[in-house]
Amino acid sequence: MAPRKRPPSNTAPESVILSRVAPEDHAPALVARRFRALLKQGAELCPAGRARHDPGVLLTRRYLPRHELRLFDATFFLTDFRFDDGLSFFVASVVLREGSRGVRRIHPRIFYKDSGLVWRVASHFTHDEVAYWIGKGDVRWERDAVGEFLSSAEETTNLPYEIQTPLDEISRRARRRRDDEAIELFVRQAPSDRIAPYADFTAPRRRAAARWRINGGRPVARFLRRGDPSSLRFTRGYEPDFEKGVLEDAVSASRYFGGELHKYRILSTNRRIQYLFLSSPSHSWINHPQTLTAELSSYGVRTLDVLADEDLFVPGYEYHELDEDGVVVASQIPDGFAGEQHPDDPDRADASAWLEALPVIQEFRAKLRR
Repeated sequence: MAPRKRPPSNTAPESVILSRVAPEDHAPALVARRFRALLKQGAELCPAGRARHDPGVLLTRRYLPRHELRLFDATFFLTDFRFDDGLSFFVASVVLREGSRGVRRIHPRIFYKDSGLVWRVASHFTHDEVAYWIGKGDVRWERDAVGEFLSSAEETTNLPYEIQTPLDEISRRARRRRDDEAIELFVRQAPSDRIAPYADFTAPRRRAAARWRINGGRPVARFLRRGDPSSLRFTRGYEPDFEKGVLEDAVSASRYFGGELHKYRILSTNRRIQYLFLSSPSHSWINHPQTLTAELSSYGVRTLDVLADEDLFVPGYEYHELDEDGVVVASQIPDGFAGEQHPDDPDRADASAWLEALPVIQEFRAKLRR
């Protein structure tokens, strides 16, 4: 007889509401000493990429951390900001305290900023003769006119919204340095046809989902009619609270989006989840909601998900590939709503027509971006 699956617990995990997280005020030399001290106390370096054969590379001048950031029971030790041909990123060593046992392992990861200006972690990568592809977390089965296909649940790699602003701040402290080796050193390489991440990414998520699911595992937002932005509906209590739920309004700049950029972190009315809204002179959009739970995995991401219709979370410019004749090859913008291609990024098109028709974006603009 097959073992019976245990239903999720009725007891919600701990949630913590933080209005502001800031980088630690430590000089780079002190950050490096604190990092080395963890190793002297017995912590093990656990790189996922080629550096697993020579973890000591993390102790070279090139990769010793210079910045420190804390959230809940996690500490993130960060290098200066880096870039290669595809990404802008930090090498970030994730340190989790394991109760009375303290710190046993240190996991170097790649924290990068995606095209929608959200910081993510690379779950794995593939590489062939032409290019490399950064793995975007867990996967799910989806269906289109042709049939079922496996797709990345990209929101599962979004780093906690509480540290998005401090990561922005640290990225501006020094000029970016080119680094063409970090991805292969610190990210696990997968076969070129593999989309799914490995168990070290998925197992903590499976355990967390077995204990508890937000809204009973049902979506907190959905469209009653596919392709109709006006049909958006939130489950009662899970809508953004624009009146009393604004935790943070962080201001930076984005040349890609035309100037000053605001990132608003906003609670739901029932205080169970949080949203990240972004607004530039030309666009406003909303990112996938996150829980307020304090459990993080060794990748630095939350172990619990919030389910919602992904068409709600289209960034200002989204993937929209055309062939030489202008025919759509592939698109992540709902049909009929794609605008002009970005002048510096021809594979992405303006999604404003869709975004501005969403009731939640209209309310956001009316109440916070007047």
